[in-house]
Amino acid sequence: MKDAYEVIVVGAGPAGGTAAAITALGGLDTLLIERESVPRFHVGESLMPEAFWPLERLGLNRRVRESGWQIKKSVQFVSANGKESTPFFFRDHDDRDCADTWQVERGEFDKMLFDRAAECGAECVDRVRLLDVEFDSDDRACAVRVRDRDGEERRISCRVVMDATGQHSFIANKLGLKQINPDLKKAAIWGYWRDAVRDDGDNAGATIILQTEDKDSWFWFIPQSRGITSIGVVADQEYLLKRRGKPEQVYGEELAKCPGLKVRLENARRIGDLHTKQEFSYSTTRHAGPGWVLIGDAFGFIDPIYSSGVYFALEMGVRAGDAVVEGFRSNDLSGQRLAHWADDFKTGSAWVRKLVHAFYEKDFSMGGFLKQHPQHAGHLTNVLIGRVFDSGLETMFHDMDQAIAKSKLAAGPSADNGTEVSWV
Repeated sequence: MKDAYEVIVVGAGPAGGTAAAITALGGLDTLLIERESVPRFHVGESLMPEAFWPLERLGLNRRVRESGWQIKKSVQFVSANGKESTPFFFRDHDDRDCADTWQVERGEFDKMLFDRAAECGAECVDRVRLLDVEFDSDDRACAVRVRDRDGEERRISCRVVMDATGQHSFIANKLGLKQINPDLKKAAIWGYWRDAVRDDGDNAGATIILQTEDKDSWFWFIPQSRGITSIGVVADQEYLLKRRGKPEQVYGEELAKCPGLKVRLENARRIGDLHTKQEFSYSTTRHAGPGWVLIGDAFGFIDPIYSSGVYFALEMGVRAGDAVVEGFRSNDLSGQRLAHWADDFKTGSAWVRKLVHAFYEKDFSMGGFLKQHPQHAGHLTNVLIGRVFDSGLETMFHDMDQAIAKSKLAAGPSADNGTEVSWV
């Protein structure tokens, strides 16, 4: 690593790898650093179909197709009693190549982005730990302090820091910009299984969301390549991790209450250890400042239910990368310039957040809503595939808000919040 760069990107996940590639392609001297060894283990394997477009911008769609990862053509929901919804097939909505997406292996996927950034001209170095981001007397980010792979502490100056540090959200925590959503304090326990039963045909690679019998938790079922399936349980943090024993015990107890999974795991076996993660939903009150910008989970985190995280990270990497390149060309590295994309992004991503909240409304039936409002089926599919940055969703969510209010009124004052919305 040199002592100075124009742009330093911290964190080599989907947002950081994408941003580093975009700024390097824009002719900027870019350093991408990652604290762990690449490839690294990470959860979040399922892509939304709209990930096609940032991957196309990076020139990676062909490589992804040739990777051997499981193709994902649909999403399906299973109720608390094991009843399965009709799958949402993406090609029924849009028959272009962008309709198909993938269940990726994140270590390999993130390394693909890391390598692509290097091909585009960025200097990419792993096993480098960020110690601090420095600001000058004008509150402009001007340098980072790091510990390199040899244990040496170094100061590296720059004109822009792109914070892609994930849920560590280094700058947001340093400046007190992080706001936790009190209604979505979730946790996840997950592991990997071999030979779990999958559907035939186009639904074989579907992401499946399954409810438990008491509706206090839900499971994801994400088929991967080589016969491996990622299976995780999500619930309120207090319910899942407090006063219930070790994760192994809790995971087994929740599996026993998920009828939709029992038939899929009859002849399957779990491989490797279980993993636990707190999935706090949060946002940031400011997304950029002089010489710095937040991207990926450092910008905000919603919820894993609709697999929006990786797509949103890729999208932010492209948008913020373009903003940085434009800022250098216009000699304007103000926060306003570096985050001029953020308001539009927040408006679009808010639709996914609203659908997440609808999912956690215990008395609301999505299946019933679609029977009453069949005209919104296409709009709902747009959200599930990630097509949220175009207009047309306002009417659906207005009608959905009214339906949720009616369901709460019908349930009476004793109704409590749970984790089920019926999709069937």
